[in-house]
Amino acid sequence: MMTYLARLDFATVVLASLGLGAVITVLFFAVSMISRGKRSKRIKQVINQHRGNMSALQLENLNRPAAIRQRKGSTRAELAQRLVSSLNMQNLLDSVSIRDSLAQAGLRGRNAVAIFVASRVIGAVIGVAVTFMFVSAMKEFPYPGFMKFVFSGMGGVVGFYFPKILVANNKSKRQSEMTQSFPDALDLMLICVESGLGIEMAFNKVTEEIMDSAPILAQELGLTSAELAYLGNRRQAFENFSKRTGLPAAKSLATTLIQSEQYGTPVGKALAVLAQEKRDERLSAAERKAAALPAQLTVPMIIFFLPVLFIVVIGPAALQM
Repeated sequence: MMTYLARLDFATVVLASLGLGAVITVLFFAVSMISRGKRSKRIKQVINQHRGNMSALQLENLNRPAAIRQRKGSTRAELAQRLVSSLNMQNLLDSVSIRDSLAQAGLRGRNAVAIFVASRVIGAVIGVAVTFMFVSAMKEFPYPGFMKFVFSGMGGVVGFYFPKILVANNKSKRQSEMTQSFPDALDLMLICVESGLGIEMAFNKVTEEIMDSAPILAQELGLTSAELAYLGNRRQAFENFSKRTGLPAAKSLATTLIQSEQYGTPVGKALAVLAQEKRDERLSAAERKAAALPAQLTVPMIIFFLPVLFIVVIGPAALQM
C-alpha cells in the first residue's frame, strides 16, 4: 500500500483530494437537509399534538357532566407524582413561576412540574450518596471525620440545584435564539397582515416560513396559532405566548394584538412600529457588544501579544549584547 502511494504523482493526488472533498461536501449537505427535514417534522408534530390536546380539552369540558375521561400517564410521571405526594410538596405542583420557567425552557406537559421537582429531590439524594461514597473510598482523608458529612451535604446541594441550572441554561439559550429572529418574524407577520390575512393565518404562515431558520420561535408561534383556533378567548392565547417565551418583545406583541382587537386599531401599523423598534434594539445591542470589545481584548493582548512583541523587538539586541 505504501509503495503504491509512493508511485502516485502530484496531479493524481490533487485530483483524488478534490474528489474526496466533493464527496464529503455532498454528504454534508445531504445530512444537513435530512436533519432539517426531521426538525421541521418534529416541530409540526409538537404543534399538531398541542392542537389535539386543545381539542380534547374542549370535548372534555363539553362532556364533563356525562362522563369523566380517564388518562393513562407514563410510569415516570406516576413515580414523580407519588414521590412529590409522599414528601408533601403538592404546593410546588401549582407554582406558576416553576411552570412558566419550564415552559420557557421548552419543557411542557401536565407532568413537567412533578418530574422537575422529583428530579431535584432525587438529584440531592444521589449527590449525597455519591459524595459520601467517594470520600469514604479515599485511602487518606486529610480532614477530620465530620468533614465527610459536610462534603456529602455540599454534594446534595449541588445535586439539588443541578436540574434548576440546566433549566435556566436551556431557557437562556432559547430566549437568545428567539430574540435574534423575532424582528424578522414581525416583518413577515406585517407582510401577511397587510396582504389581507387574519392574525391566525399570519401566525401559521410565519411558522411555515421560519421553521428552518428559527425552529424555536416557529414552534411557539405554531402553538399560539393552535390556541387561537381552539381557545374561545384570544386574549388568553396571546398572554400564553408571552408567558411561554418570557421575552419583552413577545409581551409587547401580545399587548399590541390585544389592544388592536379591543380598540379596533390597525394591526399593520402597530406591527410596523413594533418591528422597527425591535430591529433598533437588536442593532443597539450589537453596537454595545462592539463598543465593549476593545476593553475585553485588553487583557488577552497584554498576556499573549506584548510578550511576543518584546521578544521580537528586544531579542536581537539582547543576543548581540
